[in-house]
Amino acid sequence: MLQIYKKYRFEQNKRTLFCSKWGKKYHFEQNLLSIYEPILHFRHGINIAKKLILENQQMVKELSFIRRNVEFEPHSCYVLVGLRRAGKSYMLYQRIHDLLQQGHSIEEILYFNFEDDRLADIQLSDLDLIKQAYEELFAHKPIFMLDEIQLVDGWEKFARRLADHKYLVYITGSNAKMLSKEISTTLDGRYIVQNVFPFSFMEFLQSKNIQLEKQWEYLDNAPIKRTFNEYFHFGGLPELVIREESFKRQWLGNLYNKIYFGDLISRYNIRNTTGLKVLVRKLAESIKQPQSYNRLANIVSTVAGKVKQETIVDYLEYIKETCMIFSIENIEAKLQDKISNKKYYFIDNGILNLFLLDPETSLLENMVAIYLYETYGEDLYYYNDNIEVDFCLFEHGKAIQVSYSIQDDKTYERETKALLAYAKRFDCKELFIITMDEEKEINLDGNIIQIIPLWKMLLKGV
Repeated sequence: MLQIYKKYRFEQNKRTLFCSKWGKKYHFEQNLLSIYEPILHFRHGINIAKKLILENQQMVKELSFIRRNVEFEPHSCYVLVGLRRAGKSYMLYQRIHDLLQQGHSIEEILYFNFEDDRLADIQLSDLDLIKQAYEELFAHKPIFMLDEIQLVDGWEKFARRLADHKYLVYITGSNAKMLSKEISTTLDGRYIVQNVFPFSFMEFLQSKNIQLEKQWEYLDNAPIKRTFNEYFHFGGLPELVIREESFKRQWLGNLYNKIYFGDLISRYNIRNTTGLKVLVRKLAESIKQPQSYNRLANIVSTVAGKVKQETIVDYLEYIKETCMIFSIENIEAKLQDKISNKKYYFIDNGILNLFLLDPETSLLENMVAIYLYETYGEDLYYYNDNIEVDFCLFEHGKAIQVSYSIQDDKTYERETKALLAYAKRFDCKELFIITMDEEKEINLDGNIIQIIPLWKMLLKGV
């Protein structure tokens, strides 16, 4: 019995010892796993970043593109902001090719597109992985090209750190919020902000391989006018250049849906989708008239249920942040009216035209507004104080009316009378009426008024 008991105790102790060792081994392996799991995640992230860096270098190197009329200060960092598909990425590609021509190697370029589906869950903490991945691949100091980085919350902190460490950085984004005071304060002058607009008419002509002849102003210009008709109705988004005309409207509709559902409804978690849809349509239909918050709230409420004025203010801000619209103020109005009673324009005629049944006059004024806004920025206003002037550039001594035609006597009198009254009040010397196709110069009471067709204004300027 004693022998049996001793044997039993021995087996029990062995089992206990085994279980104890196994338990320790299990816990040890679990602890190792908890240590290595983040490391494995880190290495996985690094490897994906490496793959994308190398892929993008090859892609960008082989790209062909239409050059834009933009220059970059060689030692400055840039933030490029504009509407989706306005050509921000291609400006980066253009800059990369310029750098290559200046003697830089493609290995120095770190181009990253944050709309890549492989980066769907990327966070601020992951941005440094991109930098580390590059440093494991190359010994160069990289030139950062970060495309659509606004998709990463808190991106500006990373951008600031790069600039502080004297990296050359180019950033793009499709959200005007990137220009907000909050972010501007964070970046604190480290970046130059460059607005990216759709093609100008000159760029559009170049994309069609149409060159202006010497003394073009005095020639027939039939090819230019035909091309202008396309530009006028479908806008200047670069990708449309290669689209057949029968598919242009469909492409624009798809782009608008992307902005509407992706950049507005989803991003801002808007529940009253009907209200937002009505607001966009109302803005399109009212291009030529100032719109107050209160009026817009009343119009939207009749269709989409009760909508507060504060909600309209928010919706307008959201739409502006997509870079789809811009607004101008009445230069003569009091502060409250300046803020609450603005004129709204679309940044591209093609998108505006999606909403119009009888578009000609609205497209005309909208295209003039685009040109003036791109050229003069925040100096652009309208004037309304007993008389109305469509656009005024007070600091530049210019006033501009827009009229499809001034052949009608009443129209002629209305447009010229308003310009003369404005010129007298503000001692304005440069007066213009932009028409669809009429051209002449008139002298009234010692004031010269230039009548210029839109297509020519877009090429000559005012």
